[in-house]
Amino acid sequence: MTEDIHEKVQEIKRSFRFVMSGPTAQSMRSKGLDYKINWGIPVPELRQMSKKYGKNYELAIELWKEDIRECKILATLIMPADQMPAEVTDIWMEQTHTIELAEMAAFNLYQHLDYAPMLAYKWMASDVELQQITAYNILSRLFMSGREPNERGINEFLDQVTVALQGTSTSLKHAAYNSLLRFSELGLMYERVAKSACKRCGLDLL
Repeated sequence: MTEDIHEKVQEIKRSFRFVMSGPTAQSMRSKGLDYKINWGIPVPELRQMSKKYGKNYELAIELWKEDIRECKILATLIMPADQMPAEVTDIWMEQTHTIELAEMAAFNLYQHLDYAPMLAYKWMASDVELQQITAYNILSRLFMSGREPNERGINEFLDQVTVALQGTSTSLKHAAYNSLLRFSELGLMYERVAKSACKRCGLDLL
């Protein structure tokens, strides 16, 4: 880590003290959002802070190493999508331990990666719940931007999403349902196959 990057990390960590929210942090902890350090800073505030630093690969890497909620969210905002290698993405996913961070990473960064569809389909088939939740969040954003899957992608998505919707995890079902809604909004054909897949599983969701 260069001296300049080190200074920026320290500057960012010091700045948290001026915008921290103890009650928000406590509320997050009570809801299971457990980080080693959590300043309770709202995401819009972090988004505003990230503009000062722009896109910076080295800074994002160093911020992610900090076991601090705000550092990790900032890392997802600062990392340039066109510079993030797949192996780094896998490491970040392995080190993601909260639904909030999974959702933030999908929204701020992963949906913009060139290999986002491949990533989503890989994680969707994982047996790790947070990876599945991240996958469905990525797919929701891709579908919303009009990205249409090919025939194989459609079949794989419908197979996986119907399994998730019949599971016991409320968080996973919520992410899966949202992605299915976005899928159905791609057009009439997509809406029909989504409804057909649900009915085969005894679900009436759309």
